[in-house]
Order: sequence, then C-alpha cells, then structure tokens
Amino acid sequence: MNEYLLNEITVLNNELVNTQRMLVKQNIEITRLNHQLQLTNADLIQFTYIVSHDLKEPLRMVNSFMELLKNKHGHTIGEKGQMYINLALDGGKRMQKMIDDLLELSRIGRDNSVKELTDLNEVVKIVKENILKLIEETKAEIILGTTLPVIPVYRSDMIRLIQNLLSNAIKFRKKDTIPVIYIAAKEEKDIWVFSIEDNGIGIDKEYFEKIFDIFTRLHTKESYEGSGIGLAICKKLVQYHGGNIWIESTKGKGTTFYFTIQKQ
Repeated sequence: MNEYLLNEITVLNNELVNTQRMLVKQNIEITRLNHQLQLTNADLIQFTYIVSHDLKEPLRMVNSFMELLKNKHGHTIGEKGQMYINLALDGGKRMQKMIDDLLELSRIGRDNSVKELTDLNEVVKIVKENILKLIEETKAEIILGTTLPVIPVYRSDMIRLIQNLLSNAIKFRKKDTIPVIYIAAKEEKDIWVFSIEDNGIGIDKEYFEKIFDIFTRLHTKESYEGSGIGLAICKKLVQYHGGNIWIESTKGKGTTFYFTIQKQ
C-alpha cells in the first residue's frame, strides 16, 4: 500500500513539474508577444502621426492655389470650371478634417502625464463653451440629469470625449426638431457609468458595433459632415481609461451612448 501511494505521489509530482515548466514557457511566450504587440502599436502610432503630419503641408498648398485660382481667374473659366474648383476645395477641406482627426487619434495617451481629480460638471461647462456656436445655431438643450462625479482622469481626454459625444448628438438631430440631450451618471461598485441621451435620428441595431470603427460613415457627406473618425476617438479615449463604450438606440427616436470610467 505504501509503495502504491509512493508511486502515485511520484507521478503527481512529475506531472506538477511538467505543468510548471509548460506554464513558464507559456509565460515567456506571452511576454514576448506582448512586447512585440507594444512595438507594433508604437510603430503604428508613429507611422500614423508622420504620414498625417507630412500630408498637411502639400494639402495646404493645393487648397491655397485652388483658392487663388478661384479668386483671380474664376470669372474667366466659366460656370462649369468654377464648379470643378468648388468640388476640389470641398474635397480638400474634408481631407484636412480627416488628417486632423487622424492626428488626434494618434496622440491619445501621448500627451498625458498623470491623472488628476476632475469635476465632470466643470468639464461639461467647458465643452458647452467650446461648442457654443453649434448650440446657438441649433438651439440645442443640454441637460444634466444628475450631478456628475469628481473622479481621477486625464482631464484633456475627458473634455475631448464629452465634446465629441455632445457634438455628435447635436449633428445627428432630426429635421425641424430642437436637439435635447441628457447627461447622467450612475455609481456602481468599482465604476461610474455615464450616459448621453439624445432625441436624434437613431441608429439601426446592426451598426451598434460598427460605428466605433475608424472611417465608418452611416450617411452621405451631403447629409451629415464628418470624417468617420470621431467615435473611434471616443472608443480609444474610454479604453485608455480602462472603460467600455456602447450604445442603445431606436431608429427615428434617438440614441444613448454609455461609457464607463473606473473609480480608481
């Protein structure tokens, strides 16, 4: 009996040693892959920044010469020629917006130092001042449904996040309807859950995940302006704070964006 138990213990010890060796190998491989992923992400961010930055100057030159051509020689090239110039200028402005948004996307996390306790009620006030012209043009109402918390965040990131979401809510409003937007926060165990609810055009369920992908547009540029990068920026800002972002929406009745921020 004792010999049988001894053999069993020996077998179990051998299995344990083999399992430990396998775990060590797997941990080494995971560490290697994580390091490789970090290098790849860093290269991708640097590539995006360089390409976007280097595109700005030639694009600025093209736009400047098109404006010069329009102002100095527009009267000699006829109505159709002016239409072509206007189309080129419109395309240049849209490309400029895309480049600016790509630069913003590539900079997320690079300009931060440390998190600071930030009153999100004050953040909303700053955002409303930043988009005051848009609010006045649309007569939009932005309502705090609850008092927002004071939490440790990267302040500039939080301003960008809320500004993008509020601008989005106003932009995708229904015709002949004043946009009304409710902002609220709910405290849970380890997180705060924030919601930004609008009475806009709404989104079909099939696009709930897709809208956070870069360059995703659900509408033509004639209907709604934009680069298709804004919500990708929002997603990255939230993830950089260790949170999640998602939506609930009914076509024709409005959309609610939810995002979470960790308490610590």
